[in-house]
Amino acid sequence: MRRTGTTRRGALTATGALALGAVLTGCGGGDETDGGEPAHSGARAVAAETERKLRERAAHDGALLLARYDLVAEAHPMTAAGLAPLRAAVREHGKALAPPRAKGAPKADAPPAAPGPVSADPKAAVRELAADERRRADAHAGALLDAGPELARLLASVAAAAAAHAYLLTELAEETAA
Repeated sequence: MRRTGTTRRGALTATGALALGAVLTGCGGGDETDGGEPAHSGARAVAAETERKLRERAAHDGALLLARYDLVAEAHPMTAAGLAPLRAAVREHGKALAPPRAKGAPKADAPPAAPGPVSADPKAAVRELAADERRRADAHAGALLDAGPELARLLASVAAAAAAHAYLLTELAEETAA
């Protein structure tokens, strides 16, 4: 049996580790003084700003990946059917990670164009998408340390999905005819 870069066992181990990290990040007592006021009200503002930046970065990266999926599907129509469910999941992840808009705020700009050209070889193009998904999983896993409990759980979930996408894309690349 041939081995790919990502095995099912490895993907499940990574998913379990990310879930454990999310649970551990979510555990903790509240820091309140006797009056019921937060002990560190300035820390709350810093945490909110950090969360906003993490969400903006994750949404931007997701928009770039979504554009990359579109480029690959357009350049290699025979891959479009296999990419469609993964692309739809990436779109939903982007919606979930997007920072909340303030009332009356204008809608976000159009997503940025994906960087770089798409490989002329369909297998290589799908492998590049798999590498992009791996980088996305790693980025979300790295952001867990700076995220609050709710965002950490969401990032862990999206990182696990990105790892699964990388595995599925690796398999799709092997099945794709050159």
